[in-house]
Amino acid sequence: MDGRILFLPGDGIGPEVLREARRVLEAIGENFGHRFEVVEALIGDDALERFGDPLPDETRALAIGVDAVLVGAVGLAVRSVDGVRADASRGLLDLRKLLGNYANIRPVSVPTALVDRSPLRPDRVRGVDLVVVRELLGGIYFGRPRGIEDGVAYDTEVYTEEEIRRISVSAFELARGRRKKVTSIDKANVLESSIFWRRIAEEVSRDYPDVEFSSMLVDNCAMQLIHNPRQFDVLLTSNMFGDILSDEAAVLVGSLGTLPSASVGGDVGLYEPVHGAAPDIAGRGIANPLGAILSVAMLLDLTFALPEEAGAVRDAVNRVLENGYGTADIHAGGRRAPVSTARMGELIAGALRPPGTAAMAGAAGTEGGARGGAC
Repeated sequence: MDGRILFLPGDGIGPEVLREARRVLEAIGENFGHRFEVVEALIGDDALERFGDPLPDETRALAIGVDAVLVGAVGLAVRSVDGVRADASRGLLDLRKLLGNYANIRPVSVPTALVDRSPLRPDRVRGVDLVVVRELLGGIYFGRPRGIEDGVAYDTEVYTEEEIRRISVSAFELARGRRKKVTSIDKANVLESSIFWRRIAEEVSRDYPDVEFSSMLVDNCAMQLIHNPRQFDVLLTSNMFGDILSDEAAVLVGSLGTLPSASVGGDVGLYEPVHGAAPDIAGRGIANPLGAILSVAMLLDLTFALPEEAGAVRDAVNRVLENGYGTADIHAGGRRAPVSTARMGELIAGALRPPGTAAMAGAAGTEGGARGGAC
């Protein structure tokens, strides 16, 4: 298997976590006999500073010519370019739109090793396995008009029937391969756009009689995610609600840094950790690379159809966690001292199991074994 992947390190901790994702990808290539060509380009604040555009033409051209795109993080810098307000975060929104990726898949599960490190009681988070399916190209993030005029700020929530229908189909198709349950999230007691959302989602549900379907108000869902998260299988959400709820769901695992995501629906898949640029910890070597590394697993699975390799990445992550390793954000009294971003990447790369072999000697055990197994 050969593949070409565009790496967009981005801002803040993005370059740090993507460096470890690349380490793991290279280890997969070596252990499983694949060749992945990686090219890099700018997005976000650095691109805005250099080119006056958070998604410059060079990055756009590369993005549509590769097999997959992996993003580290995009910051929140706002600059004035030729007297016009320019927002670094628009680079990511514009990239999603360029690639036509309308479905954002955000899995949330709690590894056994992190059950006791969650801020919630173990009985509430043990066994949690849900997926947020977030509509990505519509809603308030893209609605027009928007602006600030004469002391009034306004954004517009806009959804078409086609946008709601296609993301609903994505959620139901995904649920069919899981526990066959979809919960659609809206604010239909207040918003016209949510009333419309609920109606279309219910219509689509009739084409999937084998899948249990219900609608839930977003404020109730926010509460239920903490009170009884195991009730959920697939959450179908609008753009903004999915953004908020998937970040809240990170509390179940204990850190936003652990969660991956995939944006699909176009010809090129876009993968990224759920977390942001976190400029307050950038350059300190303490960022959690798990979200970026697990995004590589999703990339291997969804773009390259390599489930064994994707499983190997997830298994390596679990073995490293089970042996007590973790960055400071998920340490919470673990039996080992917190490790750095780079060390976490080394440990996971070293714990990868080549096909048809036993675990690498010491890869999930001693420090020396884990170091020796890294590429």
